[in-house]
Amino acid sequence: MSSKNKMDQEIIDKIINFIESMEFGTVQITVHDSQVTQIEKGEKYRFALKKNNEKSNKAK
Repeated sequence: MSSKNKMDQEIIDKIINFIESMEFGTVQITVHDSQVTQIEKGEKYRFALKKNNEKSNKAK
């Protein structure tokens, strides 16, 4: 395996790792001169909203 192929597999592995390690978010890949130069991961955490029963009961 050439050095270029090894680097390509390393990049692919990192992208896969980023995707598999998050539930919600984005993976942004920056390319310059046909080569990946940067990979960024932006994660989001989502929480379910809970209704406030006190406000509902006071309004009645």
